[in-house]
Amino acid sequence: MIQQPTAETITSLIQEGEFFKLKEVLKHFEPAELVALLEEEEEREQLIIFRLLPLRLATEVFEYLSLDIQKHFLANLAQEKMTDILNEMSPDDRTALLEFLPDELVRELIQTLSEPERKVTLELLGYPEYSVGRLMTPDYIAIRENWTVQQVLDYIRRHGGQSETLSVLYVTDSRGVLIDDIRIREMLLADPQKRVSELMDRRFVSLKAMQDQEEAIEVFRRNDRVALPVVNNEGVLFGIVTIDDILDIREEEDTEDIQKLGGSEALDEPYLDTPVLDMVKKRAGWLVILLIGEMLTTSAMHHFEDDLQRAAVLGLFIPLIISAGGNAGSQATSLIIRAMSLGEFSLSDWWLVMRRELVSGALLGAILGVVGSLRIVLWAKVIDPGYFGPFWPLIAVTVGISLLGIVLWGALSGAMLPMLLKRLGLDPATASAPFVATLVDVTGLIIYFSVATLVLRGTLL
Repeated sequence: MIQQPTAETITSLIQEGEFFKLKEVLKHFEPAELVALLEEEEEREQLIIFRLLPLRLATEVFEYLSLDIQKHFLANLAQEKMTDILNEMSPDDRTALLEFLPDELVRELIQTLSEPERKVTLELLGYPEYSVGRLMTPDYIAIRENWTVQQVLDYIRRHGGQSETLSVLYVTDSRGVLIDDIRIREMLLADPQKRVSELMDRRFVSLKAMQDQEEAIEVFRRNDRVALPVVNNEGVLFGIVTIDDILDIREEEDTEDIQKLGGSEALDEPYLDTPVLDMVKKRAGWLVILLIGEMLTTSAMHHFEDDLQRAAVLGLFIPLIISAGGNAGSQATSLIIRAMSLGEFSLSDWWLVMRRELVSGALLGAILGVVGSLRIVLWAKVIDPGYFGPFWPLIAVTVGISLLGIVLWGALSGAMLPMLLKRLGLDPATASAPFVATLVDVTGLIIYFSVATLVLRGTLL
């Protein structure tokens, strides 16, 4: 049994200059293992390892490397090697790389491609940035309905090596119009003399080249496919999109939403690669907006200044009141935005969402209200009798009712705001948790002092 070489073995061979041995050792690694190895090494070692890989393996590894390492290799490896790799790359992965490179470098690299690959690349780059067309590859197996299963298998043996995936075969007519897709499993189990038409049911799912990538994610999720065909408005098969590209887009979308939920603009690069000034620009705008929003809290407190002077004890519970409402709103916002991104409900279900939040918000508010009131009762009766004065029962009622109202309002605001933004054609993720919390802070104070005015009138107020 051959022992799997370790990363320490690789490092040792590089330090000793044993590059011939290193070349042989690298052949025992899978592409995914080499990607992990390269990402752990320093830049000099990365270049040495990558130069020693055979073309096919180097291409597989290059496709899965991070964008930063890909750029590093483009800048430091011999142009001939990178040209060979770019020509060997699948068109969709090559397009994804070129999207993030400077225009001058893109033009230069495109000129180094072979004529067929250059044509495909220019076609894919011609689609809008976030369209399905940018993700598709023309490397697929298309067959005819009058072929026998044996003819199909022979065709796959001759041309299958150039296909992105062999899990699904696509049946087209003489004009290239997609008329069905058939899983390879069905072909392998069928009688060799059967016609393709006998295996067809003419039911298939497809994407449009100009369709938004986010819509494609949902189509993949609903249909549980590893690849989907891409057609134009006339139904002509242009290419296919595979699940690995969809997973990459899903990760980018989730990352963008999470960053927005945190109260900042989405980063264009990984965190450690984003310049500090760019980071400040991305975060400063929202912080200024939130600061201005919090200034409204000061205005609200100023409005109730007389009440605070007459009943200073009310000020003790302001942090508790506004934090409870903000937390409830943040919870609801996060749950609703995630549910919307997964397609768990549509905008037409807004009343169902509101009804659920009315019930859950009321129950959560009641729980927090009881806890807040018990805290006052415990303090007044056991820990420090007389601390809240003779009207402590009314203060407990004020805090309890206020928490009920504020948590209910926070839950409703946090749930409805993302749906409202979606209805207006805006990104729901911009209804970030800090934004909702700021909104609920201001309204929470109004609810709190309004309840206090009603309950404590004629006593403290």
